[in-house]
Amino acid sequence: MTSKPDDLAAATRDLALAALYEITPASTVGPVAGHTVEESGAVSLRFENRLPGYPGWFWTVTVAQVDDSAPTVLEVELMPGEGALLAPDWVPWAERLAEYRAHQAELAAQAEADAAESDSDASDDDSEDGGLDDDDESDEDEDIEDEDDVSPRLHAGDVDGVDIDELDEDESDDEDDDEDDEDSDSEDEDSDSEDEDSEDDESDDEDEDEDPEAEDDESE
Repeated sequence: MTSKPDDLAAATRDLALAALYEITPASTVGPVAGHTVEESGAVSLRFENRLPGYPGWFWTVTVAQVDDSAPTVLEVELMPGEGALLAPDWVPWAERLAEYRAHQAELAAQAEADAAESDSDASDDDSEDGGLDDDDESDEDEDIEDEDDVSPRLHAGDVDGVDIDELDEDESDDEDDDEDDEDSDSEDEDSDSEDEDSEDDESDDEDEDEDPEAEDDESE
């Protein structure tokens, strides 16, 4: 290579643009943005990129010249500059699948933990709201005992504080009194009939006593 890098960059600018226009429209190529010298002595010319979606990238054309021969294009490519938006490093499919499965397992475990925690909170709330303390239970028992002392317990069928059992007992007592009255009346009737029978017997005896006298008168 006989020429200096700066001289080679200036001499090969048109050659580099012609190589770029073969792979991309001229509208996507901007002005010259400098050049770099490679370790091999080749020179890489950079041009601003106007291609949408690649901010901070540069069109790069690497040229070289050997001895007294004409310069030649070695490589044409789109290279990122400092601060360019880059894609993440390529990861093999097996590793990506393993990471995906591990992430899904973590999500499932977290969901189970959240469900268990919500169930525990719900049970705690139920016990706090619906449960009774020992003091509350003892107070309720005392209230029930006081009610038993003050008034009799009413059972099903009692209306407005009236005990149906008492009404039944009163009615049964009235029926027994009526039956006793009927029995006494029947006894009175029997006694009357006995008195009449006794009077009839006495009258018959008197008649019998009178008949012998009549017979004696007739015989005379």
